[in-house]
Amino acid sequence: MKNSLYEIDEPMGQWLYAGEKWKENPLTRIHDKLLSKDMADFEAALALALKPQTKYLTDTELQLYARGKKIRPMMLQLSSRLILGEEELTHKIAKACASLEMLHVATLIHDDIIDDALLRRGLMSVNAKRGTNAAILVGDMQFVQAIRTFVDAIDTQSEMGLIKVVLDTAFNICAGELDELETDPNWSYEVLRQRYFEVIERKTAIMFGMACETGMSLAKAGKTETRRIGFYGRRVGRAFQIMDDLFDFLQDEKDSGKQVGVDLIKRRATLPLIYAMEELGPQHTVSRIMRAEIPAPTDLSNEIDAIMSTQAIERSYADARNEALDALEYLKHFKKNAYRDALEEIAMYTVDRKI
Repeated sequence: MKNSLYEIDEPMGQWLYAGEKWKENPLTRIHDKLLSKDMADFEAALALALKPQTKYLTDTELQLYARGKKIRPMMLQLSSRLILGEEELTHKIAKACASLEMLHVATLIHDDIIDDALLRRGLMSVNAKRGTNAAILVGDMQFVQAIRTFVDAIDTQSEMGLIKVVLDTAFNICAGELDELETDPNWSYEVLRQRYFEVIERKTAIMFGMACETGMSLAKAGKTETRRIGFYGRRVGRAFQIMDDLFDFLQDEKDSGKQVGVDLIKRRATLPLIYAMEELGPQHTVSRIMRAEIPAPTDLSNEIDAIMSTQAIERSYADARNEALDALEYLKHFKKNAYRDALEEIAMYTVDRKI
């Protein structure tokens, strides 16, 4: 798929692992069969939103857009179609999708700066390619352009409240990132778990919720329906983040584009690490690394093996799956149709995906 500004040179993952068999990635089918025109309109709106930045963006940034799963814009469109059915989606919805994707890319750029990450989606990160100063400014530019694009999509008084939703979401993402940085692995396991769920609610889940709420609001749904779909989205977002934290230990480095166990190196109190610390005990190397009593070794194979020997992975996966199943409960109040089915598939995809 191509447009005037960037080229998607790799299709989104065609298959994922579920149980003991490979099955088709539902995002591919939803994109191609259910939302083909809607996604094309979104891509066109995104190209227009990126055009003012052409002078400042390199292939590194454009590949961030090109290689994404586009799951958030899909959820926004599907939420709209829960109400509108087969009706033509307005230009507002395409622009809102573009705004959401730019907001997401901004968070990716800033995440890599915070983590000193050299790779993102198998390619050099923006900070590795262009330096920290340029990366900060490019990330900020994506935030600003996301909001500008969203403002352009609003043309009625009743929709003005959505601008505050976007600004509140951006604020909460920043707050969540700061809360994560200030989390102390020396806290009790109970406090760490509570803090973890507070962090992922603010830095990840809230954007999934905003996608769904925005789609439904722009479709002129009622407040109850809009709130309900927002609850669905946030639970999908929680499941998505827990799985991302699991992949830090489960993914092959060739697939993930980053070192296995980087969360341990960064002393980031993710759910798998909290569960592993609790089971391994305070004197284990993993716990001592997390508490900064000893440095992380260059070779983490022993520590990774120790984590994998605990119930941390299974417990974290169970939590993620419970979030996805909770998300399905909020969809039961909507009319059964292909769009609800697709949202159900996306919820379960978050916990069945390979990467």
